[in-house]
Amino acid sequence: MAEVRAEMVANVWKVVASEGQTVAEGDTLVILESMKMEIPVLAEDDGVLVQLKVSEGDVIQEGDLIAVIE
Repeated sequence: MAEVRAEMVANVWKVVASEGQTVAEGDTLVILESMKMEIPVLAEDDGVLVQLKVSEGDVIQEGDLIAVIE
């Protein structure tokens, strides 16, 4: 099981993946926006996205859980 966590304070601009989706390492899960820059959050492992903990418009803090991949 892999946990994907936020590396910075940001807004969730767009959710690309959905729960139950099979993802590969390097696939974009969500796109964050910080200081007018778009930052993709990538899957770090192959697997199934079992939990997506953010929604578009959420403000997340550094270290917040974004997704869980099994």
